[in-house]
Order: sequence, then C-alpha cells, then structure tokens
Amino acid sequence: QVQLVESGGGLVQAGGSLRLSCAASGRTFSDYVMGWFRQGPGKEREFVARISRRGGSTYYADSVRGRFTISRDNTKNTEYLQMDSLKPEDTAVYYCAASLGIGLGTTVGEYTYWGQGTQVTVSS
Repeated sequence: QVQLVESGGGLVQAGGSLRLSCAASGRTFSDYVMGWFRQGPGKEREFVARISRRGGSTYYADSVRGRFTISRDNTKNTEYLQMDSLKPEDTAVYYCAASLGIGLGTTVGEYTYWGQGTQVTVSS
C-alpha cells in the first residue's frame, strides 16, 4: 500500500508558475514509477508526466513538454511537478500516481495508487 498526498495547487495568472508536491508513505517510494495526471472540467483524466524509479528518465505529454518539469527526491519520499508558463488550458485537478512500472507509464490503467488531487486554476 502507498498513500499519496498532493499539495501546492492554487490560482495563478497565465504565464505564472506553480510547484506541486506529492508526499508518499507506506511501501518503499523508490520501488515505484511516479506520474502526474490531470482532469479538466468535463474531460477525461489525462497523462501529464512520469519519472522513473531513480529519476534518471522522464517523459512528458506534448502539451506540457518544455513548460513542466517532473522530479523526485527518494530521500524525502516526494515527487514534484514544476509548472512554468502556465496557460488557462492547464486548469485542472492534478493527481499524482504510483506504478510498479510495467508499461510506458502514460495511461491511467498502469497506475495502482492515486492521490486525492489538487486544484490548479490559471486565469487569463
């Protein structure tokens, strides 16, 4: 079992930045590939980014590549998402998730554990 708690969401103007955190507890954090997903109003949950167990490999959705940076600190059992140059279309509830890493880590079904989500709202 892994428990995940996100924080750091809020309201920001377009062009601004936010840093999300995801604190993990339970099983060994470094056993898991970690990801970020988001779900906008009336939309399905979509992949944002994922990071390998040791942090050496990352992958991003095209819509955020070059603006968002995923990272992790295994000594603190925490995952991060640095979001820069935010756009109104980034408005969503952001979820962190943990996977045993069987697949590419870009689909909802690959992740076993989920946080409760944190709201990010970008105003124009």
